[in-house]
Amino acid sequence: MATKEKNIWILLVFLLAGLVIGGLLGKLASGVPWLWWLSYEQSFGLESPLLLDFKVLELTLGLMLNINVASIIGMGLAIFIYKKV
Repeated sequence: MATKEKNIWILLVFLLAGLVIGGLLGKLASGVPWLWWLSYEQSFGLESPLLLDFKVLELTLGLMLNINVASIIGMGLAIFIYKKV
């Protein structure tokens, strides 16, 4: 069971690395005319944070994901590399 949990954590690290590296490459590709499509981006999440006020405790929750085409390709490559390793 420890091996399966370890594999899930390694997969999560690979996916996050693919997301970050792909996002960075997408931002860099936005200046190249023939690679503009890699920087096409879509945002998901809460535009304004959710505020929970309990008078004693106040929580502000928010989450915004900006995913571009290069990030999706990076996550696909991360899954491919994970399966090969």
